[in-house]
Amino acid sequence: MPDSQPHPHPPSNSSGSGSSGSSGQSDPAPLLLCGARLTDGRTVDVRLGGGRIEAVGTTGSLAPGPAGTGATRVDLSGYLLLPAPAEPHAHGDTALSAEQPGPESYAPEEVQRRATEAVLLQLGHGATAVRAHVRVGDVQGLGALGAVLQARRSLRGLAELTTVAMPRLLTGVAGADGLAMLRDAVKMGASVVGGCPDVDPDPTGYVEAVLELASEHGCPVDLHTDASDPARLSRLAAMAGGLRPGVTIGPCAGLARLSTEAASRATDQLAAAGVTVVCLPQGGCCGADRRGAAPVRLLRAAGVRVSAGSGALRDVSNPVGRGDPLEAAYLLASAHGLRPEDAYDAVSASARAVLGLPEIRVEAGFPADLLAVRGDRLAGALSLAYSRIVVHRGRVVARTSAVREYCTSAATVELGLPRQGRGELS
Repeated sequence: MPDSQPHPHPPSNSSGSGSSGSSGQSDPAPLLLCGARLTDGRTVDVRLGGGRIEAVGTTGSLAPGPAGTGATRVDLSGYLLLPAPAEPHAHGDTALSAEQPGPESYAPEEVQRRATEAVLLQLGHGATAVRAHVRVGDVQGLGALGAVLQARRSLRGLAELTTVAMPRLLTGVAGADGLAMLRDAVKMGASVVGGCPDVDPDPTGYVEAVLELASEHGCPVDLHTDASDPARLSRLAAMAGGLRPGVTIGPCAGLARLSTEAASRATDQLAAAGVTVVCLPQGGCCGADRRGAAPVRLLRAAGVRVSAGSGALRDVSNPVGRGDPLEAAYLLASAHGLRPEDAYDAVSASARAVLGLPEIRVEAGFPADLLAVRGDRLAGALSLAYSRIVVHRGRVVARTSAVREYCTSAATVELGLPRQGRGELS
């Protein structure tokens, strides 16, 4: 499959010239998606308008829209149409830095460039919303956060980018600066407060500080933890219970290394507290252990909401990270034994819930954030998700196409095997 290069502008075959919502531009022109297959086996047409799904009907049954609207038709024959995935755990400030000499640069213009390119890569995979964890304090101060927030502004209309402010220390004398920096980050525009309690000398104190600030400002909490200490995890669950708009932790690979009894007790406590876990099936990030992932089936059995993210995208933690939510879903199905439907839910509905975004169904009235993947079944789409068409707010914002070609052979003729290609191979 050829690499699809990110492009800062909408594809030439996208519908409309504007976008709705925070972009401040007009709504995109109506769009008619024709001949798409749904996961229930139906083949339908889907009409989009005003950033939402206007109608779903049998193939050929829908008019393009009101007369004179200039609706664009997109042929989705051979594609499976799904709610768009989201990325709940990215690192925008360090993404795409693995190949540069020396430590990653925190020059604002470099961070903005990398963060923008990273989101566009993930958008090409289908993620129309991304939550990026950004370090604040120490050498980078608030510069990296400012750069990622600038990337967010430049991406309006293409993808939604939100930020988690992550200070290193929050307790003791050394943590006073970090706490002040975290408060400044929220004022600056960080929409989520978080960090890495595992690296603070007082992890419980760190969590208390984050939860107190989040409660004060009404912010969600997203903590980066290995979750390898059951006593510490129990205290976190006790403190997090009932906090709204919610607490998320991840990647929690350490849970899988606990005894069965300790892990079961911890997962029950997380479920009772309403804590969401974001696992990273593709491996850890930001110093987290890359040898494993959270015990997804145990967490789900306990009633914990489990989402899946990609984590590192070609930084020193994982120089080959892809940032592909469908790969995360594939790994949940192949390595963790989840049904394809449950695996995809972890990167779509559950991931959107982590980000506080509304539910998406391919039904009238729901947001028009959709992903079309070549294939007719979800299992096949997760296995061979090569060609993709991404819709955000009713507008085609990314396309990735792949063509597989084979030279002529007797087998293809005699067995009637399907072939895809533009011509003869030499």
